[in-house]
Amino acid sequence: MEEQSFDRRLVILAVFALVAAAIVAAILIGRNSGGTNTASVAGCKQVEAPQPKQVSLKAPKQTVKPGEKLTAVVKTSCGTFDIALSTKLAPKTTNSFAYLARQGLYNDLTFHRILKEFVIQGGDPLGTGAGGPGYTVVEKPPAHLAYSPGTVAMAKSSSQPPGASGSQFFVVTGSKGAGLPPEYALVGKVSKGLEVVARIGEVPVSTGEAGTPKQTILIEKMTIEKG
Repeated sequence: MEEQSFDRRLVILAVFALVAAAIVAAILIGRNSGGTNTASVAGCKQVEAPQPKQVSLKAPKQTVKPGEKLTAVVKTSCGTFDIALSTKLAPKTTNSFAYLARQGLYNDLTFHRILKEFVIQGGDPLGTGAGGPGYTVVEKPPAHLAYSPGTVAMAKSSSQPPGASGSQFFVVTGSKGAGLPPEYALVGKVSKGLEVVARIGEVPVSTGEAGTPKQTILIEKMTIEKG
């Protein structure tokens, strides 16, 4: 009887050990599964990809005054950075950019393109690189414009004239931007949070020339502040 009792205790202990091991394994798997609030590669949160937006807006009236101090505060899933808008050199472009931000167009859009040591590009309602706000603004950039790191400018297709812009913009992250011709409409310069831009620029991308990030990089919210 004593030997049978001892054997039963061993069986019970073995069962408890197996259960405890299963619980620990489940916790570890859950931590590594990448929930929406879990820190991921490059210090960026893992977030769900947003749904595409169908946008059709009319070009705004000019309300931004040349030389007016405006800052775009860009909150992303990798942190927040500020853009000092170049209202003096690019009043039409910054007027459109500020209008789109105030309309909430940039909220819940992505940085859909990352080219190492070159640029990060976002602001496409479709998330594919082919979308826009429904209108185009044309303002030829300054002839002396150099796209140094931190410069923010508007993206355009090769068939569009110099200075054409919709909603897509890019932030220069490396020296390769210096080789761009002055054909991309000026928005401004990153005035705070350049390390966040650099962090986004280091997110791994899929192979090929598209530069599609392997995780969603979200523009959670963009606001315009005066002064």
